[in-house]
Amino acid sequence: MFYRPGLDPHGLPRDPFKALLAPRPIAWVSTLDAEGRANLAPFSYFNGVADSPPIVMFAPHGAKVGRDEGKDTLANVLATGEFVVNLVGWELRDAMNVTSGPYPPGEDEFDIAGLEKAQCEVVAPPRVAAAPAAFECRFLTRTVLPSTDPNYDNGAVFGEVVGVHVREDILTDGRVDIALYQPVARLGYRDYAVIREVFQMTRPKG
Repeated sequence: MFYRPGLDPHGLPRDPFKALLAPRPIAWVSTLDAEGRANLAPFSYFNGVADSPPIVMFAPHGAKVGRDEGKDTLANVLATGEFVVNLVGWELRDAMNVTSGPYPPGEDEFDIAGLEKAQCEVVAPPRVAAAPAAFECRFLTRTVLPSTDPNYDNGAVFGEVVGVHVREDILTDGRVDIALYQPVARLGYRDYAVIREVFQMTRPKG
């Protein structure tokens, strides 16, 4: 099959784009608003884009009309210049899902999901104490992207990682052990995946 997004009908019950672009790591982003109130929301358009210095990107898409948790996160990042990307292990999957709800501005998703906060070392927003790892980030820039929906914003937030927390129990011989970490990833539709197995490949030598 072939279709041109926005131009041709794909003929399927649901758009397959996000199901094909998978698995996607989940950025569980914690922020503070201008009044110091905590916010926590997951985003599945997320990844690292550089490592010297380490830079991450997540996409807090949101409606121009009304509100959602993405708009709260974006507003907080732009107001304070800081955020934390908490990574989601298998044991935190349900709590992460709870924080995806459309709660009113100012509601603390840490409390709603029963999550303990931990203080960060460099930035002000709290991190998820139970997260297997967390990146403390300073805002670098936001890129506004095209949107075919006049009521919907597309954009990407970039942040420099200025602090990294790693739980000791996901390390084996000084390396991150995926079998212990068990990161949760987003697929398409309502589907998720958990990574428990890895394989190695050696790059060809030039």
